[in-house]
Amino acid sequence: MLILGPVGFTIPWLLWGLVLLPVLWLLLRAIPPAPIRRRFPGVALLLGLKDEEQEAERTPWWLLLLRMLAAALVIAGFAGPVLNPQEKVAGGGPLLVVVDGGWADARDWTRRAGRIAAALSEAGRAGRPVALVSLADPPAGGPVFAAADAVAASLPALEPKPWEPEAGALTDLAAALPEGGFDTLWLSDGLAREGRAGLAEALAAKGKVTAVESARDVMALSGAGYAEGKVSVTALRARHAGPAAAEIVARGLDPAGIERELARAEATFADGDGMAEAAFDLPPELRNRITRFEVSGEATAGAVALTDDALKRRKVGLVVGGAGREGLELLSPDHYLRQALVPTADLVEGTVGDVLLASPDVIILADVAKVAESEALSEWIEEGGLLVRFAGPRLANSDVGRDALDPLLPVRLRLGGRAVGGTMSWGEPKALAPFAEGSPFAGLVPPADVAVSAQVLAQPGPDLAAATVATLADGTPLVTRRTIGEGQVVLFHVAANAEWSSLPLSGLFVQMLERLAVSSRPARPEEADLAGTTWVAEKVLDAYGALGEAEDLPGIPGEALAEPRIGPELQPGLYASGDRRLAVNAVAPDRVLAAAEWSNDVTVEGLAVARETLLKGWFLGAALLLLLLDMIAALALSGRLRGPRSGIAALLLAILAAGLPGETRAQNAAEEQLVRAAGNVVLAHVLTGDAETDRVAEAGLWGLSEILFARTSVEPVEPRGVDVEGDDLAVYTFLYWPVTADQKAPSPAAYARLNRYLRSGGMILFDTRDGDVAGFGAATPEGRRLQALAAPLDIPPLEPLPSDHVLTRSFYLLQDFPGRHAGRAVWVEAAPPDAERAEGMPFRNLNDGVTPVVIGGNDWASAWAVDDSGRPMFRVGRGLGGERQREIAYRFGVNLIMYVLTGNYKSDQVHVPTLLERLGQ
Repeated sequence: MLILGPVGFTIPWLLWGLVLLPVLWLLLRAIPPAPIRRRFPGVALLLGLKDEEQEAERTPWWLLLLRMLAAALVIAGFAGPVLNPQEKVAGGGPLLVVVDGGWADARDWTRRAGRIAAALSEAGRAGRPVALVSLADPPAGGPVFAAADAVAASLPALEPKPWEPEAGALTDLAAALPEGGFDTLWLSDGLAREGRAGLAEALAAKGKVTAVESARDVMALSGAGYAEGKVSVTALRARHAGPAAAEIVARGLDPAGIERELARAEATFADGDGMAEAAFDLPPELRNRITRFEVSGEATAGAVALTDDALKRRKVGLVVGGAGREGLELLSPDHYLRQALVPTADLVEGTVGDVLLASPDVIILADVAKVAESEALSEWIEEGGLLVRFAGPRLANSDVGRDALDPLLPVRLRLGGRAVGGTMSWGEPKALAPFAEGSPFAGLVPPADVAVSAQVLAQPGPDLAAATVATLADGTPLVTRRTIGEGQVVLFHVAANAEWSSLPLSGLFVQMLERLAVSSRPARPEEADLAGTTWVAEKVLDAYGALGEAEDLPGIPGEALAEPRIGPELQPGLYASGDRRLAVNAVAPDRVLAAAEWSNDVTVEGLAVARETLLKGWFLGAALLLLLLDMIAALALSGRLRGPRSGIAALLLAILAAGLPGETRAQNAAEEQLVRAAGNVVLAHVLTGDAETDRVAEAGLWGLSEILFARTSVEPVEPRGVDVEGDDLAVYTFLYWPVTADQKAPSPAAYARLNRYLRSGGMILFDTRDGDVAGFGAATPEGRRLQALAAPLDIPPLEPLPSDHVLTRSFYLLQDFPGRHAGRAVWVEAAPPDAERAEGMPFRNLNDGVTPVVIGGNDWASAWAVDDSGRPMFRVGRGLGGERQREIAYRFGVNLIMYVLTGNYKSDQVHVPTLLERLGQ
């Protein structure tokens, strides 16, 4: 291929025909030989006559130029012109395609997959064997070369992983490379890591290596912590040159249990810095709701930092029985409790009734004997509260729990107490016994200097051993526990100050409170704290930063979580052990990002590739138009446009006009489309200005139209793109509006037209296509753009789609509404406050009105989209599960269109018996 600037020629030898243009010019300019002059007397009779048809002695230069240009266009057209040609590197040997395949690839995975598909297609045409390797999940025996079409068939199963390639795996792959030479196409994530240089050197020894990297910088979060009353999150970047900024979003659940954006802060990178911190100053109620931090606009697992117990400061209610001795702060019943809890918990003080109003996580009673609000406190415990009680002189001298088990104590108590090691007692102070395996304190080592000199004793009984979780060296209970409903009551048989024991003076006191989940750790647990524990994954992150079910992943020993090595065995996510939660993020706390560096023998290309455009038709069409102009000009110069010959020129002008867009023809076509739309069901989509988005939207509505035609009595005609600025919306009952980050806002006149459309019964399905909760949290650029686009519209109050909404049963019975993304909320018009269920019926009466808007982010068009052959354009999920998700997406589309066309008639009670029968109730 010959490339000249932005244009290339696939058959460049034809361009030699341009050399003949000067010869053609000379031939056309040549003058016939001068006639021989012979005198003839009869010529005198012709004098005075005028020739009405005159011909020029020479062809005008501009007409010659026109003909030369037409000839040049014909030659260039047959030479195969291509706009933005991609120069193919010649190669006849094997091709190894390497992709890092980690979380950093997820943000532009579609483009990477397209680049891989193009390389496989080119290799297939050249007959080159190909091997495809993901470094995040490398093959055990090294790459195996196969036919390009066989490798292309496995490409849809290739997905990025939520971890990075391991250094050992890169070294093993370098050692397992096959014999012989081959070229390598390496789609790099742009991050430097151990083992990369060795693999690149080994590949370069086999043949030519071409690296492909994105021009975008890689952003990540290394975790969140709490210090000095603020939550700080550390942001990382790979390229340290120049100043930069990243917006960090804190997300969590609102009181309704819906994930929303709770706060936003900016991390500013100075020139040369790869790390920056974003600080969040939040009240405890808001801080405890945070479930994750994420870098705005970065949909990767590395750009997400999950939160766990280390961030959430528990709300602790502290009730003290009387005041301490005047002037003796160290003897106060709550002094050491305050020292242990203030750094890690939020204290609420007052009476039991006061602290119950604050809905604390834990209530501590320090030497409180009788509780006036015992019934309210018991109800709070049964609902999941934790009551921790400390003994003391008041409890020891009272009759609480002596004759019968008190509802606010774990065991019955003996009257008085026991004192050892004093001047009026026998024996020495008692040390603590090692904690048993079943105890919540298992793994903690009691210090040798901790001793107990006084305690309240438990009444012996058959249930005492099961209730005891810590004992003294002589076997007497130190800590007892009892489960009440969903909550617990724990009793320390010693005082919370240092009068009865030295336990409050030791670090073991703080550790025991932590194990009881009274407070949260300010830092990640150490290996010793995690020893002997087993953690089970509750939720795991995928490469795109979405949190999903852990399914059947095995348990992880606690030692492996002290310094986690993220990989297939330990995936990033949330892990639980009892009532403790630990977050394992994709980026290790000590990870430092740096840009990958390549040697001089590696060719580095950008990920963005301009699309090739064939220009042959344009060149030949332009040549034809110039030849038609030449014919008209020749007739004009010869004086033959007068009389009947003028019809020839008119015909040629008509041919020219037929090849150009005419306003009249476009207007007639638009009127025909409006008439066709008014008489049929048309699924329309709003034109966004982004060609790819509009193409996918049209293909999605084509797929949904075919499903409606096959399964229902609705027979839609071909979908249509709608321009809200000028098109008449009244003929459409449904509009699909895909939201893009840079979509231009409609004009005020267009908003007025849209509001009339919504008020007159039309429906708009807004789709941010980002997997977000309808973009309401504005966690993505599309979500924020949706808020701006929808602000001028007359949209009623919205709510997540309830389980008894008509959309769940307008045709199919559904409770999930996935598209290409799954598990996200769909928002519809909120039901009126007086909508109640009829007696004996599971559905509310919702016969009036249909929601004018449906808002979501599940990318339904991509799940519905089909190509010209009727095959799905995009993969959804994996295997049979993905096809099941696509089927549910189609069913949601059918329900939506049936709901648009039929309204809320399925709320009528006449349908309830049939629906109940199908529901199996």
